[in-house]
Amino acid sequence: MLRCIAILLLMSTPAKACELALLLAVDVSGSVDKDEYRVQMDGLALALRDGIVADALVDQDAQVSLVQWTGSSRQRQTVPWTQIKGYGDVLSLADTIQNDLRIWRNYSTAIGEALAISRNAFAPVSDCVRKVIDVSGDGVSNEGIEPATQRSALNAADITVNAMAIETDQTDLTAYFFENVITGPGAFVATANGFADYPEQIKRKLQRETSRQVTLLPTP
Repeated sequence: MLRCIAILLLMSTPAKACELALLLAVDVSGSVDKDEYRVQMDGLALALRDGIVADALVDQDAQVSLVQWTGSSRQRQTVPWTQIKGYGDVLSLADTIQNDLRIWRNYSTAIGEALAISRNAFAPVSDCVRKVIDVSGDGVSNEGIEPATQRSALNAADITVNAMAIETDQTDLTAYFFENVITGPGAFVATANGFADYPEQIKRKLQRETSRQVTLLPTP
């Protein structure tokens, strides 16, 4: 009898809602060599295994995916949406990302198209409370649609875009991403001073964007 009651209670418990859908958009353009690509994938895997990040993903029943992007018409979702229900899911996802083979090299930088395909990729997880694109890159957009033209569609879909600027020259990529790429409430740009600094900065960035968002109520 007690066993039957326990089963009924479990069956009546509502499924935990997805609070966060996070899409990692990784630059694989021609300016990124094979060692720098490896730094990005290893850095992302290490960041996902970080205790703070892993706790946040599990706690929010998150969905996580990855897109590789480069020049016009060359963007692809290479890691499908993965539901995070426990720490084993986080570790499995980290391994998958770490072993994700690069599918393009030697092409241009089409950030606008990367944002467009990333926006469309959220269709299967549209019920998640918060939707975030984490786009990393080491250069300005030089092909395809301008990234700023995607802001209205992203805002209409309630998608926030945060950026990781990997600074490798005097372009001031951080300012470019701030002015042209990020959008949504609380959107921000993180900066890595070269690819060697990427693993530490992407860990900090994921810690920040996976944390639960606190809405401050107005003072009476």
